[in-house]
Amino acid sequence: MEKVYKVLKNAGGANITLGVLLIVFGVTVGILNIVTGASLLKNRKNILF
Repeated sequence: MEKVYKVLKNAGGANITLGVLLIVFGVTVGILNIVTGASLLKNRKNILF
């Protein structure tokens, strides 16, 4: 029975770590998108279609 609890503890820790990493990655990508969009808006007069 103790082996089951040990496996569950390790799986739970891994899931929490993965969740935190995904949140950090998502926030980073979001900030980069906002910065890129602001740059495009700033230079919108120079963009030709």
